[in-house]
Amino acid sequence: QFQLVESGGDLVQPGGSLRLSCSASGFTLPNYAIAWFRQAPGKEREGVATISSGGTTNYADSVKGRFTISRDNANNTVYAQMNSLKPEDTAVYYCNAARGFANYWGQGTQVTVSS
Repeated sequence: QFQLVESGGDLVQPGGSLRLSCSASGFTLPNYAIAWFRQAPGKEREGVATISSGGTTNYADSVKGRFTISRDNANNTVYAQMNSLKPEDTAVYYCNAARGFANYWGQGTQVTVSS
């Protein structure tokens, strides 16, 4: 069974950091393009960071310079290191894996940035 599981979400103060993890079972993440999306209450889901199978990364302007997406191929995991967090980063964060017609989503992990 193909499954993606996100973890690492938490309540953090503004200016703090979190590292989200996206782990896969049933398939090999290095062969897939991976993206982190987020959805805040009342807003549409938006992409924040991507990493290709070759390691090329892209970031939304709103997180550029603060978020870093990376792969740990040995552990079949992708990370999102989030620094200098702002209240507007509050959202449910989702991991997506895509390759050809295959497309998988995790269940999401809640990130709340508040004092």
